[in-house]
Amino acid sequence: MEGVQEPRYSGSHNVERRWFLPGVHCPQCDAVWGGPLGCLSLRGSLPPAGSGEIHGSARGGLCFLYSSWMLLMRREALERLQAEGVQGLKGCHTELRFRQKNPPELLELELLPRGQAHPDCLPEYRPEPCTKCGRKGWKRPEELILRASSVPPELDAFRLEDFPTAIIASERFVETARRLGYEQDIAFRVLPLR
Repeated sequence: MEGVQEPRYSGSHNVERRWFLPGVHCPQCDAVWGGPLGCLSLRGSLPPAGSGEIHGSARGGLCFLYSSWMLLMRREALERLQAEGVQGLKGCHTELRFRQKNPPELLELELLPRGQAHPDCLPEYRPEPCTKCGRKGWKRPEELILRASSVPPELDAFRLEDFPTAIIASERFVETARRLGYEQDIAFRVLPLR
């Protein structure tokens, strides 16, 4: 999934996380990272960013990518997708303020890291992940190929374990979103499986 240049429903949003992880330094690979705690329930493993709701101001919006790692959706849009049989979607509470009288309820989708990139799309010569922190020191390829055996059949939207900012949607999710008219806010592109 990717954002579109002229979305039909999306509004503007000025959000931030309530909690942040302090910077972490790996003594072995010398990597430093930290950041906001993201949407996550206790049913999944903790992603690098952690857990916590967003807050701030918002205007409009139906279904949109706030950034490449955050998908927000109105409750009614999420419920319609679920009613149409899209599986594994969970909305997390947000604390967004709207200026309009009857503001929509925007939820952040919990997108668990489950799939993996196929080795064929990764650089031929890449360092092994750090044995201490697990960090992989290579960039996300322009043309992703998914490892077919890693695609979770029970989830219609998820992240890649290798590249957590990549949001992957199943064919069922894409077809349902198009049928409901949500394609105006999210761009889809087909990824090969191997």
